[in-house]
Amino acid sequence: MRKFLVVLDDSRECLNAMRFAALRAARTGGEVQILSIVRPEEFQGWIGVGDVMRAEARERIEVHFEVFAKWMRDRQGLNPELVIREGEPVEEILAQIDADPEIAVLVLGAGSDGNNPGPIVTQLVRNSGSLPVPITIVPGEMNRDRLETISRG
Repeated sequence: MRKFLVVLDDSRECLNAMRFAALRAARTGGEVQILSIVRPEEFQGWIGVGDVMRAEARERIEVHFEVFAKWMRDRQGLNPELVIREGEPVEEILAQIDADPEIAVLVLGAGSDGNNPGPIVTQLVRNSGSLPVPITIVPGEMNRDRLETISRG
């Protein structure tokens, strides 16, 4: 099964990337895998405190994921998969692609802050010639109607 991997984070552009991945997967008979990455420095300090913070981060991610998952189930007939990894974002994205051979496309949202598409997009585009899958970069400012029109192709 062909999977569209999309990164879940707190950015505004994440919404367009989620929509695009879901629309393309629904139209092509694919699936959506949603990856959320927690940076390890968020848990520095005492071991017990780090464990509590890790559990709270996981809970926030699952609540955030469920909003997108409900929309995908209700509107697109998809049941997305959630994967949570801990580490540096680019390294973990590549590790997830390596771990799941069904991932066929990485979908990222580009930031709308002038000339800065965001750190993940910037780092991955620099190395795009050696990536194991194609990247689709969805503009953060693209409106829903245009996004739906483009995803039909």
